[in-house]
Amino acid sequence: MTLRSHLLAGALLCLMTATPASADPLGDAVAADMPSLLTLYRDLHANPELSMEEFKTSAKLAAEAKKLGFDVTTGVGKTGVVAEMENGPGPVVMLRADMDGLPVVEQTGLPYASKVKGTSRAGGETGIMHACGHDTHMTAWVGAARRLAATRDQWSGTLVMILQPGEETSEGAKAMLEDGLYTRFPKPAYVIAFHDAAALPAGVVGYSNGYALANVDSVDITVKGVGGHGAYPHTTRDPIVLGARIVGALQTLVSRENDPQSPAVVTVGSFHSGAKHNIISDEATMLLTVRSYSDETRRLLLDGIERIVRGEAIAAGMPEDRMPVVTIREAEYTPAVFNTDKLTTSTAALFTERFGPERVIATPAVMGGEDFSRYHLADKSIESLIFWVGGVPMDKWRAAGDDASKLPSLHSPYWAPDPEPTIATATEAMVTAAMGILGK
Repeated sequence: MTLRSHLLAGALLCLMTATPASADPLGDAVAADMPSLLTLYRDLHANPELSMEEFKTSAKLAAEAKKLGFDVTTGVGKTGVVAEMENGPGPVVMLRADMDGLPVVEQTGLPYASKVKGTSRAGGETGIMHACGHDTHMTAWVGAARRLAATRDQWSGTLVMILQPGEETSEGAKAMLEDGLYTRFPKPAYVIAFHDAAALPAGVVGYSNGYALANVDSVDITVKGVGGHGAYPHTTRDPIVLGARIVGALQTLVSRENDPQSPAVVTVGSFHSGAKHNIISDEATMLLTVRSYSDETRRLLLDGIERIVRGEAIAAGMPEDRMPVVTIREAEYTPAVFNTDKLTTSTAALFTERFGPERVIATPAVMGGEDFSRYHLADKSIESLIFWVGGVPMDKWRAAGDDASKLPSLHSPYWAPDPEPTIATATEAMVTAAMGILGK
């Protein structure tokens, strides 16, 4: 059994046998609020909206914040919400939740499963689902807002709570910053968020010090050829054969050119060409996702892709006017998330004190992406932390043993976090993190 297995087993035992603390005002208040929060959660889950279209969602949650006494501004970065509460002298802390759902047809079988349909950016009708758990993020955001508003006598400073659109398309954080998040509103010294996790049992908190999530680049490759009859390949320049060579050669970027201690991923997610058995097409297209942590590794991968594509085309005898075209979609680039040491270390200690060491686990960085990174990169003096809150129901976690690959992942149509322990833990964690900075 690995160390991580022992830790998770201990966390599981702790959650199964825990008894209420004798004096826990925060836990008691969150528990008392859970029926209301779960009603809100089920409503959000059943009524998701796609990225940058979160109009009803943002209006609903803005109204919740107004009732609590926050100064609320809507329409920031199109559908974003900024809720401010000035409460005496002290630092500015920003808590963030994201709002968007995904173009996924839900298959969880939940009684409150989403039946919402919409139009994807590709133009087709699609189901919409909170397959990444942003509904738990928003619900815990409301729970934390309620607790912090109710305990204003215990903290001093300025609380800025934001609801961000378009995380799934990497648009929202950038849109809010460009719309004056740090100029129209109090600029934070600390930014904090959480994400539900499909690889941790419900109620377990995970954190990474340093890199937490990866750089994400989208790259398009258009391979040009000379089309013709499939029976006479010698009269053509087959883009599929050249494309296949490129796919194989790209793997050497990670296996032979990149330092093995610097994680990197180059995945060809789509390869399309041709429409009939006996026709050699004149073009093939490939869509790539490229992941890294450091700027140096990112540059090595992107430069290497362009070099390999051109080199393979030359080797295939492609004339200069038929060279493949590599398009790096800079507008869709998501920078790596970096958790700053001071805030991460101090908050992890507070989490351990609150939940116990069995429920707080140092987790490795992952190759997923999150545009939460932009809030720190906009001003690197800002302390930043995003942490994980496990969402896997206990019975499913036990049935899977220590193998998260047996469980639905984030973005799966079957992903259904256990809402009560996930939301309760996340709410308590967000309040604990904020109070660790603002508390008197």
